[in-house]
Amino acid sequence: MNWTAYVDGYCERLAPGLWGEPLNSLSNLAFLIAAIAVWRQPKGRVFAVLIGLVFLGSTAFHLLATRWSAAADTGFILVFVLYYAAVFPHLFFGVRRGLSWLGIPVFLAFTAVVASLGGGLYLSALLGLVIFAVILKGEHRRRFALAAGVFGVSLSFRTADHTVCGNFPAGTHFLWHLLNGLTLYLAATTATKRAASRQDAAPSISGD
Repeated sequence: MNWTAYVDGYCERLAPGLWGEPLNSLSNLAFLIAAIAVWRQPKGRVFAVLIGLVFLGSTAFHLLATRWSAAADTGFILVFVLYYAAVFPHLFFGVRRGLSWLGIPVFLAFTAVVASLGGGLYLSALLGLVIFAVILKGEHRRRFALAAGVFGVSLSFRTADHTVCGNFPAGTHFLWHLLNGLTLYLAATTATKRAASRQDAAPSISGD
């Protein structure tokens, strides 16, 4: 496979070039802002670094439009999601740290089932947020419900990108970035607040 091959995946891009997707590129700043905001939270450093990697991967992809940058874009998002799946059972249900990491294969199996029904990583992440909102209570439920709602709208904008090209050449992918930055912030700060409130939160889990 030629990892430097050109990838034209979005409505805004018309040809190769570093500035072929100005809105898609600049809107990645939402991830950087989210990363900085999470970094300032107690127990937030690991999540902040992971969101920062999402910023780097997505920016590289929308500037360079190559296969390797596309893989980095998707890969860093996957790393964030899998890390969240790993720490969620420990933070919110007190599962022992070693067992908590079994959240990763559980989520991957769940994603495989969703994919077999025509979905994929993003749909399984959305369903995961909905499930979190259903099984938790109080402030955690409200925050996960809000994150699910924002991500649902975000995913609709990602899906609509090519559909609107005829009437709106810039497309809607940049809105996916803006709302995804908010989604990652909400998900990360919900976990960091929970980690900060737990007396037994460990550095390997909480990040501080």
